[in-house]
Amino acid sequence: MLLSCPIPKLDFDTINLGHGSGGTLTSQLLDAGVFSLLGNELLDKKHDGAIFNLTGKIAMSTDTYVVSPLFFEGGNIGDLAINGTVNDLAMCGAAAKYLTLGFVLEEGLKMTEFWEILNSIKAACDVAGVSIVTGDTKVVEKGKGDKIFINTTGIGTVHPKANIDMVNIKSGDKIILSGPLARHGITIMSHRQGLQFETTISSDSRPLNQIVLKLLDQFGDNIHLLRDPTRGGLATVLNEIAADAKLGIAIAQKDIPVEEDVYGACEMLGLDPLYVANEGLFVAIVDASAADDILAVLKQWNYGQMASIIGEVKADHPRQVIMKSNIGGHRVVNMLAGEQLPRIC
Repeated sequence: MLLSCPIPKLDFDTINLGHGSGGTLTSQLLDAGVFSLLGNELLDKKHDGAIFNLTGKIAMSTDTYVVSPLFFEGGNIGDLAINGTVNDLAMCGAAAKYLTLGFVLEEGLKMTEFWEILNSIKAACDVAGVSIVTGDTKVVEKGKGDKIFINTTGIGTVHPKANIDMVNIKSGDKIILSGPLARHGITIMSHRQGLQFETTISSDSRPLNQIVLKLLDQFGDNIHLLRDPTRGGLATVLNEIAADAKLGIAIAQKDIPVEEDVYGACEMLGLDPLYVANEGLFVAIVDASAADDILAVLKQWNYGQMASIIGEVKADHPRQVIMKSNIGGHRVVNMLAGEQLPRIC
């Protein structure tokens, strides 16, 4: 990755404990790095908090990112941290506006790596239309972390037409998946295993706020629920929905989009795409009357060409997800047991 802004001149090539002391090295790191790159009217105040105005109903979300490896095809821990929190707010029907940014840095982290991550954070914020307004930096001894952990908390206003709630789901609702499964998880696993494929598989990490707000503009409360199938994948999200709604879910394997190279990688690694993590797609439970129109709008999105109606909500077999296989049989799709891919986000 080419750095959009060159690394500033610093006294050290790696992070050391002094960078977390609150003294001169901390100020140098933040002033030359974080504040110069991510600066805005609120962050430039360099306060432990931020004061701002928001109107209407508010949504808030927080998440911590510990992905390994830090850098992978299609992104790194920096843009993943921004996109992940932006997307969690989007699943509430909210437009992310302001984010906090917390770092836990391990002694020995290379400044060039930290700067590349900061550049990715800046780029992701610009694409999503969000601002970093406050944050925190801590440094731990070498061996007490894994180079860098990031926490982001986001806040934003809920779309006036959004009525996203589990209680709105009813029998007959259609289930839409916004894109192909398993890209992020397979990208991470292939890096860990040192695998190479004939085609480059890259993470699907991206912000979802703009497409979600567009759908809410047009379809309002016909969108009953939104969820992003990150850890645990599609199968886990659908099982959670079925259990909480006390309804059944029926899906068809033939309608679930999985790209050929990703499917082949899953077979090689012995993984089921239904359980592999994603970072740039969402599940929408929508009123049947609007499903085809919602799908048509999704397919016009840059990343929605493979969007599909994959099933529907049923009154029978409550709390269970049943999938019709490609050969016509039916099987229960259970919740993920244990951790299929640790340190995925």
